Amino acid sequence: MGTDRRADGGIGAGWVNDEPVNGVPVFGDGREGDSNGVGPEGALYPEDGFTAPPPAAELTEPQLEALLFVAERPLSRREIAASAGVDRATVDARLGDLEISLRNRGIRLISSGDQVELVTAPEAGSLIARYVGSDAIRLSQASLETLAIIAYRQPVTKAVIERIRGVDSDYTVRALVHRRLALELGRAEGPGRPILYGTGFDFLERFGRTSLDDLPALDAEVAGRLAAELADEARVANEAHVADEAEGAQVLEADATAHP
Repeated sequence: MGTDRRADGGIGAGWVNDEPVNGVPVFGDGREGDSNGVGPEGALYPEDGFTAPPPAAELTEPQLEALLFVAERPLSRREIAASAGVDRATVDARLGDLEISLRNRGIRLISSGDQVELVTAPEAGSLIARYVGSDAIRLSQASLETLAIIAYRQPVTKAVIERIRGVDSDYTVRALVHRRLALELGRAEGPGRPILYGTGFDFLERFGRTSLDDLPALDAEVAGRLAAELADEARVANEAHVADEAEGAQVLEADATAHP
């Protein structure tokens, strides 16, 4: 691991010139480690086994903003807490402060589950699109319908999407996943373990939302249809579970009869 030079000119923990000094590993801040590269604190970097520097013991709003700005991916609250050496409550508090500070700025803080990320404000979208020379992705009516079902009903299977829309939606779902507007969240527990779909950061960025809680409320008719579909899906899953249990009982009974 090479010496880590920070933006403020400081040097993080690491080998000096990538070599031990006098046979003893020395970290960039002058502390000596043992022959395994373990420093006095005894805490190891998860990737390479070297000692991490002492925790920062505080996390300011500008520090948090800078960390999220240089991150190349969404960061979890746990990652932020570990990097800053603070507890989750401090991270949550600073995230709340930063979200408020950015509300009238060109950058927004969005969250999806435990992860957070900085994105451009939706009102700047057309200007940014002209600058980068590309228009926003245009979605067909079928894609919008399917994406709406996924967003409001997630996690949801393709079979449920097709029951609600009344048409085959395989191509549309695959296209949304390809564009990263929909994500595969896992698999359902029902027969065949179908894929469960949901949304992530790209969906929030595309529609200018900071979280799923910001989605507009559904009208009563649509909300009722989704609720009915949820109840129907639960009933089907329960019937399948009961059938599996009955089949298992029959197998055990037959086995017991064959081997008294």
